[in-house]
Amino acid sequence: MNRIAILITMLGVGACTPSAPPSSTPQVSAAAVSYFDSTGRDDVLSGGVKLIPITTPKGTFRVWTKRVGNNPRIKVLLLHGGPGATHEYFEAFDSYFPKQGIEYYYYDQLGSAFSDQPKDPGLWDLPRFVEEVEQVRVALRLDSSNFYLLGQSWGGILAIEYALKYQQNIKGLIISNMMASIPAYMEYAEKVLMPAMDPKVLAEIMAIEAKKDYDNPRYMELLIPNYYVLHILRMPPEQWPDPVNRTFARLNKDVYIPMQGPSEMSSSGKLEKWDRSADLGKITVPTLTIGAQYDTMDPKYMEKMAGLFGKGRYLHCANGSHLAMYDDQKAYFDGLIQFIEDVDQGRL
Repeated sequence: MNRIAILITMLGVGACTPSAPPSSTPQVSAAAVSYFDSTGRDDVLSGGVKLIPITTPKGTFRVWTKRVGNNPRIKVLLLHGGPGATHEYFEAFDSYFPKQGIEYYYYDQLGSAFSDQPKDPGLWDLPRFVEEVEQVRVALRLDSSNFYLLGQSWGGILAIEYALKYQQNIKGLIISNMMASIPAYMEYAEKVLMPAMDPKVLAEIMAIEAKKDYDNPRYMELLIPNYYVLHILRMPPEQWPDPVNRTFARLNKDVYIPMQGPSEMSSSGKLEKWDRSADLGKITVPTLTIGAQYDTMDPKYMEKMAGLFGKGRYLHCANGSHLAMYDDQKAYFDGLIQFIEDVDQGRL
């Protein structure tokens, strides 16, 4: 027997031909088969990943997206925070959406993680980001019969702006952990969050900010135990989930600072005066706002926001903070999934 024949014998004749499953193999439900059926999709080879060309005034760039699942009626596009953060902290959704049959899309905005990262500061502009989302929607073939847009933190600003211009394309809107007014957010920080801090710690933080010494290691040494673990993610830092750590490690400051500003407790960038509180009534598609008791965003304001939308609902995470999808996970996902199912069934 020659070497090739021996190799074929070792690997098994017809190694790429599936054999009949053993009789003890568990049966997979029809719903599960349908959810993972990628028939006719143009992203099968890449496991759901698609690099989408985005046309901008500064040229054409590519942004990274990844589809999970298959549901012709429910497709959720996830808008991450930052600006300049990444899709990675949304990976908690893998533990909840698939078993509910919800199709969803990870998406790194231009300048983030797996997407192109051009250096032109003229690209970091809210209206341009809105047009980017619209181009992504078109490329992913999402429409008003199935398109749910979920924005968290900065992604919530982007989702509101997108809905004000393109709500005719949306089936359901979710604004997670983001107030409709940066001035109101800053007022909440100044009047509620900061006074609750140790006065000596706050004074030292403010002194560092006054000097614009944001790269000083002492800045984060103070913020993590006195601000982050109280209002961003209520877990000891050594227990922070890996997706969260990866997101923070990849944060693109070239995008974050021009838009948000360097301070972690206020805003001084292009978004400093952003305020859409008077325009929320123009959004008539079913909308869920998600607030959390210990968030950097005022939960009472988030509840009030829900009443301003044409068809609004509020979800309160009593144990959560800015990343309530982690520190109040069950409440977050139970309420979110219920909203999506209610919209899908015409109950909202």
